[in-house]
Amino acid sequence: MTTPSLGEVSRHGLWSNNPALVQLLGLCPLLAVSSSVVNALGLALATLLVLLGSNVAVSLIRHQVTGTLRLPAFVMIIAAFVTCAELLMAAYTFELYRILGIFIPLIVTNCAILGRAEAFASRQPLLPSATDGLMTGLGFGAVLVLLGGLRELFGQGTLFVGMDLLLGPAAAGWGITVFPDLDFLFLVLPPGAFFATGLLIALKNVIDDHLERRRLARQPDRPREHRRVRVTGTIR
Repeated sequence: MTTPSLGEVSRHGLWSNNPALVQLLGLCPLLAVSSSVVNALGLALATLLVLLGSNVAVSLIRHQVTGTLRLPAFVMIIAAFVTCAELLMAAYTFELYRILGIFIPLIVTNCAILGRAEAFASRQPLLPSATDGLMTGLGFGAVLVLLGGLRELFGQGTLFVGMDLLLGPAAAGWGITVFPDLDFLFLVLPPGAFFATGLLIALKNVIDDHLERRRLARQPDRPREHRRVRVTGTIR
């Protein structure tokens, strides 16, 4: 298997193969937790840590693990990094850890993490695997935070409320009330998460179509080939 360039790996993880908007993996925590920016950012950082660590570990042991033990070994590695993330959040951001609840340990079952370990990290050297884990985590986290911001803004009329749960007392005053009287419960509830995610997927498809049209428009027209046709027949 050829080693892709770091630019190509970054582009795939952030945009063209985004796990949330293209692969549609890890939607359970994406839809359940993204009711606010602080919740989304907390889960995004935990997922990024697990993705990066598991990709690096899987790449390091890829030549030592046989085919029959690959998946159990990968799951154990992912579970170890999830436990580390869970303990760190319980130690330093306990209130946010209680809010996220079961969705922190459920990172183990995130198909995007196991999929990157099996499809990429187990076949590539350390640096591309680390880049893939970082960029895939950033792509997933960006969608998660954007979705949380949209649902918090148009569902409750606020932004960045409760950021002190993640960043400490210094972020206690970061909350902004944009629409004081707005209380659109639909976006805060799970159906609103499906609706907002569908809008983001549609927006990405529109952007991709626009970029593809611009790319085709910049390509020079190929000159037509003139072929001499030989016609045979009888003259009367």
